[in-house]
Amino acid sequence: MQIATERRNRRRAARWGTFAVAVTIGIGAGVAWAAVTDNIHPTANNTGTCHNDPDGGDGQISCRTDNAAVSYYMDSGGEYELESPDRTAVQSTMSNDYGPTDLTISYDSSPVFSGDAETDIVYQEGSTNLSDSSDGVTWCNDAVDGSSYGCDQQYIRIRGAGYYSRGLSCHETGHAIGLVHGQQASPRLTNTNTALGCMVTPVGDGVGLGANNRDNINSVF
Repeated sequence: MQIATERRNRRRAARWGTFAVAVTIGIGAGVAWAAVTDNIHPTANNTGTCHNDPDGGDGQISCRTDNAAVSYYMDSGGEYELESPDRTAVQSTMSNDYGPTDLTISYDSSPVFSGDAETDIVYQEGSTNLSDSSDGVTWCNDAVDGSSYGCDQQYIRIRGAGYYSRGLSCHETGHAIGLVHGQQASPRLTNTNTALGCMVTPVGDGVGLGANNRDNINSVF
């Protein structure tokens, strides 16, 4: 019980305390928080509320997954079906990037699209409702009632075959978890700052989650 309480206290301090103190005393005091910036919603520079978006989203990302148990499904039929290489990219980022965090990742072979226990992330492949300048988009399909930022089910759509790289899969999944770009972080970073890992824009094909994003996820979940 004491260990669990201390862990919660460390997370609370990491979320609302000062970054400088955590980085300074982290090694000596056993504090795990070493993030460069707070880039998980909500931040001081990204305080918008989560809302249901139309198909394809509105480009305003102000949601995060509603709890640490994250289930996902890859569309397996029809217009938005993921092809084999793209399925591999998603599985890789969920296993190698998000699996080692405090999130519990599971694949949902029988997805749920309504009710209180919906599949958390649904991946699609296609260009419908993607802007000409965008290779991928994340949007909330079911905002949690009574929550300012939680979403029960989110969709990720990435442009056609071959666009589902590890980097882009990691990036859009990060948005579904609640991670934001550098200009929405606190303190602000440039959107190309390498400390942002796969949340940089634009993101390279093989870029992984990175320590900053992992520490932010673990501080919340």
